[in-house]
Amino acid sequence: MVEGAHAVRDLLTRHPEQILTIVTASGYLEKEKRNDRLLRLTASTQQYFCPDLQFSKLSDLDTPQGILAVVRQPTWDEGEVLGQPSVLGIFGEQLQDPANVGAIIRTAAALNVSALWLTPESADVFHPKVVRATSGVLLVLPIFAAKDVSGLIRQGCQIFAAETAGKEVGSIDDIHQAPRKLVLAFGNESCGLSVQTIGQATSRFTIPLNRGVESLNVAASVAIATFFFSRLSKGT
Repeated sequence: MVEGAHAVRDLLTRHPEQILTIVTASGYLEKEKRNDRLLRLTASTQQYFCPDLQFSKLSDLDTPQGILAVVRQPTWDEGEVLGQPSVLGIFGEQLQDPANVGAIIRTAAALNVSALWLTPESADVFHPKVVRATSGVLLVLPIFAAKDVSGLIRQGCQIFAAETAGKEVGSIDDIHQAPRKLVLAFGNESCGLSVQTIGQATSRFTIPLNRGVESLNVAASVAIATFFFSRLSKGT
């Protein structure tokens, strides 16, 4: 379920075929912008209207905007993604904060990431908080479940593990070339990556921080690292 005028407008513009139903409240209809109304009324999707009180029972928000869409969950072909000659992916291990997962999805879609892999312990990508944090781009990014990175390695991907500073962990600034099939691995918000994932990584890197700052939020780390590696020249 996707809520809010901006998010539903984006769905109607970019992914109208994915919308099953639109529900609007009486109060929303009174203040709906003309362009939004025209876009909604010309859509072929099924639509329902209800009183504000009833809509508030459907909504997950404390202050509902008065419009929501029920949307098909997207499906993706993992083989097609990994079969591309160039891959830039993100692997998230036990990322349990829905807000972080949502922010990572939005960042990955914005930076043209090939796909996101999440371990089963991570937050559900269709959790309401995740959906809100993605700002409507959840239908754009291929997302898959993976218990570890072994399958990605078998498909020819190299794993670069993001860590806090430590032995055998170099600065991201010292990396000047990226493999053609690269997956960046990020760990749990409090525990980091597992020993197993670190052991399977081709490279381990850290993002240099000012003194007194121990670590970054995982979503911020993903944004910085993805932006950095997306602009490196590609090796073999």
